[in-house]
Amino acid sequence: MNRVFSILLFVVIISGCTGNKKTVKRIPVAEVGNVVLHYDELPKLIQNGINDADSIAVIQNYINKWAKRELLLQRAEQNLSQEIRNEIDNQIEETRANLVIYQYQRQMMLEKMDTVLTEAELENYYASNEKSFTLNSNIVKALFIRIPSETPDINRIRTLVRSNDQSDLQQLESICYQFAEKFDDFNEDWVVMDRLSIELPQEIENEENFLKRTTFYETSDSLSVYLISIRDYRLRSTLAPFEYVKDDIKRIIINTRRFEFIQALENGIYNEALKENSFKIY
Repeated sequence: MNRVFSILLFVVIISGCTGNKKTVKRIPVAEVGNVVLHYDELPKLIQNGINDADSIAVIQNYINKWAKRELLLQRAEQNLSQEIRNEIDNQIEETRANLVIYQYQRQMMLEKMDTVLTEAELENYYASNEKSFTLNSNIVKALFIRIPSETPDINRIRTLVRSNDQSDLQQLESICYQFAEKFDDFNEDWVVMDRLSIELPQEIENEENFLKRTTFYETSDSLSVYLISIRDYRLRSTLAPFEYVKDDIKRIIINTRRFEFIQALENGIYNEALKENSFKIY
């Protein structure tokens, strides 16, 4: 073993000097049975070289791990029954076949499958499948702010939060960037109400009643003031807004197209083989 590492040390040293010069003969560094580990199979970190002492330590550790695994593999192959080895071979072949088929299907989909979705297609799917888009949670369009209790001119912030005027909201945003501990503007996006509730110091016990009667909500603790302006809401068990499920509809349609494309691909290859007599049933 010491002889091996002396050779390796020499190889590590000269590898830094040879640069990109190609060697015709592979250099063996270890052997287990009939399996040989060559120098060019060592990790790049070792091939590129670090300092000499560290190189030897890294190489020795790598070879030891390689030898243990190879010895275990050879012992397992010697002791497993032929039935189990045949089953392993079958699984390997099945896995390989699945990977090859998957990559081919993926390549064909990238080249030939239509992935363009129009707004009309999405809206038509939504209208035709409304029962599939029932809300499981309460959702809102809202503005949420958490500010320190000592923030100057909090009354001005309260006024701006209630406003729908764009210039007021821009002013509010500017103030919040200076003072707010958290500022989330969901005026354009639907979010689950729980996403806001979890930010509050007290739990909202009945979200449905809360949303029906509340457009502005304020609470506080010893450190912060919490402000919520609710612009719109939808209650659980009602129809989800189109824009809330739009991305889901896109995924559904694309997945359906993918399934239909793969089926058509398989059937096309099958029918072609029948016509060309390259597939026969006896």
